Amino acid sequence: MNTRRHFFATALGSAAALAVRAEEAGKPFHFPKCQIVPQADHSVLFEVAGKETTRWHFASDHPRPCFFPLNGPSGIALTRMGHPGAPNHDHHQSVWFAHNDVNGCTYWANKPDGGRIRQKDWLCYEDSDEHAIMAVSLGWYDGKTRHEVMDHTLIAIQRPGEDGEHTLELQSTFKAVNEPVQLGKTNFGFLAVRVAKSLSVHFGGGKLTDSEGRVGEPDIFGKQAAWMDYSGPVKKGMTEGITFFDHPANPRHPTHWHVRSDGWMGAAFCLNEGHTITPEAPLRLRYLLHAHRGPVDASRAAKLLAEFAKWPLREVVKGTKPHHQFETRIVP
Repeated sequence: MNTRRHFFATALGSAAALAVRAEEAGKPFHFPKCQIVPQADHSVLFEVAGKETTRWHFASDHPRPCFFPLNGPSGIALTRMGHPGAPNHDHHQSVWFAHNDVNGCTYWANKPDGGRIRQKDWLCYEDSDEHAIMAVSLGWYDGKTRHEVMDHTLIAIQRPGEDGEHTLELQSTFKAVNEPVQLGKTNFGFLAVRVAKSLSVHFGGGKLTDSEGRVGEPDIFGKQAAWMDYSGPVKKGMTEGITFFDHPANPRHPTHWHVRSDGWMGAAFCLNEGHTITPEAPLRLRYLLHAHRGPVDASRAAKLLAEFAKWPLREVVKGTKPHHQFETRIVP
C-alpha cells in the first residue's frame, strides 16, 4: 500500500464529508404552508399555516379509522363523534369510511361480529405550500374469520383556500384480496359525514341543500346529486358549513345520497344495486369536502366541482428521493 497516497485520499474524503455536512447544516429550511404532523395515540394532524384543519385517528380501540374534527375556517369543529340523541349511533365517527354489506358482513354498525377496518401502514407524508398529502394502507377484515378481504389505499390531500377555508380530497382504491368482494345493495357506504349538533336541521339551526337546489331530507333522500351541503351556525352570528362533492369520474356519478335532518350525509354508492370488486378490477372513488364560510353558495360550489374534475389522480410508488420509502405521483 502507498501510505502517502492512502493518507491524502483519506484526508480528501474526510474534507469532502465535512464540506457536505457543513452545507447541510447551513441549508435554510422552508416551512411549508401545508403540513402533515404525526401525533401520539395513533393520530395524524393536518395543518394549514400552523392551524389544525383535521386529524386522522387510526387506533384499534375503534372499529374503523376516522377524521375528527373537521374544522371550519374559524377553527370551530364542523363535525362530531356520535349522534346527539341516540347512543346506538356511536358508529357515526365524524368523517369515516364504512359499508353495511361486504360479503354479507357489516362494516357500518358496531357489532361484535362486524367487520373491522385497520390501518396496516402509513406510506408517506408530503408537505408543500400548495397541499399536504397523507397516504395510508388500510385493510378490511371479516368479522368472523378476521381475514383481510379488501385492501384500501387512501390518499388524503389537504388544500388551503381563501380566508381560512380549506378542502380535503379523499382518493380511495379498493382492491379485493385473493377472492372477489361482493358489495350488497345498501344505503350505507362508502363515505359519510356526521356534522356538529348546531349544523343539523333537527338539533341545531342548519340547512341541508344539494346541487339540484333541493332543500331538506324529504326532498333529497335517495336522490342523485353532484354535491351535498350541510351549513349552520357555529357560534352566535357566524355560519359555516361542509360541501361534500362526488367526483365526476366516479362510477354511478352523480351519486345517490343518504341524508338525515338529525345531522348526517353519506354518498350511497350501493343504494340501488350492489357491486363486485375483483382482484383484477379494483374500485376507485374520489370525494371532496369543502369547509367554507357562510351558507352554501351554489355558484361557488359549481365552480369548485369543475375544478375538482380537473385535479389529478395520484398513486403511491416507490420513493425516488433519499430516505423516502414511498411517495405519491400524478397518474400518467
